[in-house]
Amino acid sequence: MALIPGLSTSLSGMKTAQSQLDIISRNISNVDTVGYTRKTAAQNNVVSNGTPLGVTLNNSERIVDEGLLKSYLATSSLSSNYSVKYNFLSKAETLLGTPQGDNSISANVSALQSAFNTFANDVTSSSTRYNLLNQATAVTERLNNIATEIQRLRGQADTQIAADVNEINSLLDEIDSLNDEIVRYSIRGYDGGADLEDKRDQALRELSQYLDISYFKRESGAIVIQTTSGVSLLDNDPHKLSHNGVTQTNPTTTYANGGISGIYVDGKDITQSIKGGELKGLIEIRDETLTSLQTQLDELSATLRDQINLAHNRGTAYPNTPDCLTGNKTFILNKDNPALDAYPQGIAIENGDVRLSIFDAEGNQIASTTLVNGLGFANGTVSDLCETIQNWLNSPTGADLPQAEVYINSEGKLVMDTGNSDYGLSILDEASSTAGSNKQDVTIRFDNNGDGTYDTKTEGFSNFFGLNDFFVDEGLDSVYDSKVLALNANLGINDISILSFSDSANGFNFGTITVTPNDSLSDIVNSINSNPAFKGTIRASLVPNGDGYMLRIEDLSGAQLEISETQGDNLLGRLGLSPSSTGISMEIGVREDLKTDPGMISGGSPIFNSVSGKYELNSAANDVAVAMGKAFDESYNFKQSGTIAQTQTTLATYASTFVGNIATQTSNAESLHSYQAELTSSIATKEATLSGVDLDEELGQMIIFQQTYAACAQAFTASKEILDMLLSIV
Repeated sequence: MALIPGLSTSLSGMKTAQSQLDIISRNISNVDTVGYTRKTAAQNNVVSNGTPLGVTLNNSERIVDEGLLKSYLATSSLSSNYSVKYNFLSKAETLLGTPQGDNSISANVSALQSAFNTFANDVTSSSTRYNLLNQATAVTERLNNIATEIQRLRGQADTQIAADVNEINSLLDEIDSLNDEIVRYSIRGYDGGADLEDKRDQALRELSQYLDISYFKRESGAIVIQTTSGVSLLDNDPHKLSHNGVTQTNPTTTYANGGISGIYVDGKDITQSIKGGELKGLIEIRDETLTSLQTQLDELSATLRDQINLAHNRGTAYPNTPDCLTGNKTFILNKDNPALDAYPQGIAIENGDVRLSIFDAEGNQIASTTLVNGLGFANGTVSDLCETIQNWLNSPTGADLPQAEVYINSEGKLVMDTGNSDYGLSILDEASSTAGSNKQDVTIRFDNNGDGTYDTKTEGFSNFFGLNDFFVDEGLDSVYDSKVLALNANLGINDISILSFSDSANGFNFGTITVTPNDSLSDIVNSINSNPAFKGTIRASLVPNGDGYMLRIEDLSGAQLEISETQGDNLLGRLGLSPSSTGISMEIGVREDLKTDPGMISGGSPIFNSVSGKYELNSAANDVAVAMGKAFDESYNFKQSGTIAQTQTTLATYASTFVGNIATQTSNAESLHSYQAELTSSIATKEATLSGVDLDEELGQMIIFQQTYAACAQAFTASKEILDMLLSIV
């Protein structure tokens, strides 16, 4: 009988129309739900043995374009990368000031130059001294604050990395759970799997903000997630990330030397393989951008310190001539036999002579001699030098100051004390031993490990010891850096070189390494780090710097470190390995006694009176002040520091260079972020056009299925009435 199939067909049509209306209702109710995609369901004609039995409805499906989704993930990753960079760079720009602004560090350096020039024009004025002191303090405090904030920002970046790792792990757990649900729904034929896929896609979108990802689907419906470099993040189970964040860093705390933990997956460090997302931006900010800026600040600070100190060490304050001078260079005590020679590091004086003079309160010379010709000290150990000078100070035929002392204090610093506050001490380098000869810095050669071979040279006797420094820093020379080299650079040596290590904690030559002509920078690092003599004391690493790497050697105890080449072909010179300026910007400051007594700032040096044949101190002498002012006009060789290549320029121009560099990077990051954000938004809009819910379209479909339901209901009613009539007749 045809009525029975008609009833079945009408009923299936009603049910199908009702289900379609339910899907439409869900679409309309989720029109503003983030990540929701429009759902549809296909209808199938049911035929049994050639007889139509109505229609069935498949499970609902999403309207999506997988290609658009993958494009969205890529652009979202880049957008987040540039966003976090811009956030941190804008903070750095605020710290440094704008290139055109009066509050930039370059403007501070220019103001200091003006203060030195004003001081040179009137060294007798108290106001010019105080102005100089204020400007110098302002520069050093600004450098300190910027450097401190840079390290705080690096700590913030690493803390954010740790937080992002936790978010990534949570998202991987969520996606893994959704994978299981989607597979279960698919196997059991449940409807609703499409909604779960929406949630999974939304989690993918969130995941892409943190790092670069790619994915593919299995036949089961589950997805596999990897980084774009192939690191598996989710397969059958999540492969979770781990990172031990640090809350505080210092300039020598780097990922390269192990001071900052890597990002690990299954025990493998993937830090370098992360190519995008917020994580990549944070890594670059922490390890490259801010580290580069720190290096540039340190390079500026070190050059400012060294050039002003070189000039200031030539002078003698008057009328506040000091009766006690304490140096800033640290010497190593002979721990094996201090009684024999407590401080065996050698010193040789070349290219002139060093004049020692004692002046009374009126600036009159009381005694004067020279080290080389007068006292016979052309070379010898640090202990010999102390003994030679003290003998002259104590001798009745010398300075006749029986209470005077010259010694190395408990901190390893040279102290020269007249023992009488009425008499001040002056040190003056001259071209020869003849009184009144031209003022000229002598060359000091230094044997840093006491083996009789001179390793380094420095200009100026007082400058070498740091006896009259203007700027000081608290650090010891516990870190050595090479120049920037390629990772596979040829060391340029033709024979074996042996490097010897000494420090103030372990004494002289407590460990050595051998370097062959075929060795690389990595081989040197491995030789140091695997040497049992250095365990817990010396650490080597390769620190990224600009387009290359620096070999960094650190004394982990913070002790004074000396590295000597006891055999070889000038490997230290070829590497450019020397005490590092790392962290100086955090510590540089004006010498404390100058801050409390600006009258101790040296404006000039002793003047020789050819009539009396003696030296005199004059409060109007300004040769040293002029030299300090001119230091800002000179061009200096600044080493490669991060994004700034090796260059020769003035102090103020160098400061302007990295201030402008950060401003440019900030502007670029902002532009790139805006572009990527707009591109991401454009893709999202296109996705919404294709996959989103259109209310007009849904309402149109609703009318169609309402009419379908009504028609099927009428057919069902008619068939039922006919059937009922036939049954009543029977």
